[in-house]
Amino acid sequence: MRFMVIVKATQDSEAGKMPEQSLLEAMGKYNEELVKAGVLLAGEGLHPSSKGARVRFNGSTRTVIDGPFAETKELVAGFWLFQVKSLEEAIEWVKRCPNPMLGESEIEIRRVFDPEDFGAALTPELQAQEESLRKQVAKN
Repeated sequence: MRFMVIVKATQDSEAGKMPEQSLLEAMGKYNEELVKAGVLLAGEGLHPSSKGARVRFNGSTRTVIDGPFAETKELVAGFWLFQVKSLEEAIEWVKRCPNPMLGESEIEIRRVFDPEDFGAALTPELQAQEESLRKQVAKN
């Protein structure tokens, strides 16, 4: 099972306040543990929403909204992608994580869909297309 582990933004991360060296060292050690255990597929920190944009969809209309965005508690500051056997295992790994922010923070864990989750809607042709795209991405 794959899980997206989402580090929620804080006022400090949205203000662009960078982590101290001690936190970078602790996160480096944690990431090494994830890699050694074969859990980590990807992981990155994100710039504040002031450096981003959103695209709102309404039928065929697209509207671009420049950051920053108001609701800090709804924003993402970083992520990991874990490969583990269960939600419980993902939770255990996250509990071992150093606090990613200077003060109070929150990490959300969400399961990533697997092809079989889509049932009959994912036809053999669509599944072959998906597999082909994954192979192309892996080469990059």
